[in-house]
Amino acid sequence: MSINTPDIQRLAEIFTDLGGTFVTPATAISARLQSIQAVVFDWDGVFNDGFKGEGAPSTFSEADSMGSNMLRYGLWRQNKTLPTAAIISGEQNQTARHFATREHFHHVYLGIPDKREALKHLCTIQKIKPENVAFIFDDVNDLGMAAQCGLRLMVKRQASPLLQNYAINNDRCDYISANCGSAHAVREAMEFMLGFSGNFDAVIDSRIRYDEIYQAYFDQRQAIVTQSFRNDNGVISSTD
Repeated sequence: MSINTPDIQRLAEIFTDLGGTFVTPATAISARLQSIQAVVFDWDGVFNDGFKGEGAPSTFSEADSMGSNMLRYGLWRQNKTLPTAAIISGEQNQTARHFATREHFHHVYLGIPDKREALKHLCTIQKIKPENVAFIFDDVNDLGMAAQCGLRLMVKRQASPLLQNYAINNDRCDYISANCGSAHAVREAMEFMLGFSGNFDAVIDSRIRYDEIYQAYFDQRQAIVTQSFRNDNGVISSTD
């Protein structure tokens, strides 16, 4: 399961041409990816456009589902162990819980006003450090957690130019996506991270063949039983 040295300049051109913004140099992003052991997603505005209504659940796309799976497989190949996968949301969102359970994420945190507390909890139970976490996010309530993570990918929203400037100027993001949440930003994040880790072609080739290596990963993934957590008067507690 070898990892190729990525053509960093060419990859940077591809994502810049797409419309992405590099805040941290591409070479530094590629280096940081080697220590990533966990991927954490915000939900609203990341997997979707963030719109909701009474009785109208949020949505996700299968393209993003495949993206999250391929990213986890790539990290599994890189680290020789299953990476931690989690959703941390400020809202009680049953679609996020359904997605995390269906995809066999390790954890889903719902109704968390201060996401730094969820990050601390996740790192404690998974025995990792915040610098081992890649975080995909989009809004104000994510920035405190983003400041602590090892790799921060901010999902673009055309209506938030000042927030994006704030994130850049205050070292809260490393890359701002070309695509918004409703246009497969999670898929872009997957290709971005796998590309700069030097793992993209090997991951895709293996999945196409559905070979023994991919099946070994998938069996481990499917054995994960998702744990749900909530904010209980300022304390992170299990809902199971």
